[in-house]
Amino acid sequence: MVKIYTTPTCGYCQMAKHFLAERGVGYEEFDVSRDRSAAEEMVRLTGQMGVPVIIVGDEMVIGFDRPRLEGLLARGGGGSQRPRFGLKVADASRVADKFGITPVSGAVVGAVAPGSAGEQAGLRIGDVIIEVNAIKVTNAGDLERALADFTAGSWVSLVFLRDNQKRKSEVKI
Repeated sequence: MVKIYTTPTCGYCQMAKHFLAERGVGYEEFDVSRDRSAAEEMVRLTGQMGVPVIIVGDEMVIGFDRPRLEGLLARGGGGSQRPRFGLKVADASRVADKFGITPVSGAVVGAVAPGSAGEQAGLRIGDVIIEVNAIKVTNAGDLERALADFTAGSWVSLVFLRDNQKRKSEVKI
C-alpha cells in the first residue's frame, strides 16, 4: 500500500494522486492540514514539513518525483497495481480525421509501448479497438473500464479494426 501525505491546496499533491490513480495504484491519503497526528508522523519519518510525501513500501519520496515513483512502482512497491496494457488511446469518433479513418465508435490507438501487452496483441497506431472480452468499446473510457478489472495473468480477447477490416487477437497480460 502507498501512503501519501497531502494538503488540499497543494498542486503537486493533486498531480501525484492523479499519477497513482492512472496506474491503478491504491493509496491511503493523509491530509496534514487537518490531521495533526499525520503531520507529526510525516515530520518524524522524513524530517520534512512540505508535501507531498509519498511512501511506497519502505521508500520515501519527497515531492512529486515521477521517475522515482515509476521505478518504485515497477519494482512492485505499489501493492495492488493493475497490469498495464501499454497503449495510449483516444475516442475514435473525435480523432478519425487525424488518423485517416472513417468516423466510428471505439478507442483508436495513438501509441503502443514496446514490449507491452498491446504490442504482443499485435496492435498498431491507428487500430480502433471495438471490443474487449465480448464487451463493446465505444470510446477510450469504455476501454479503460473494460481493462480495469483484469489481473496479471488474465487472457484478454480484443476485436479491433485495421484498414476497415475486423481483426481479433488474444493476449495474456
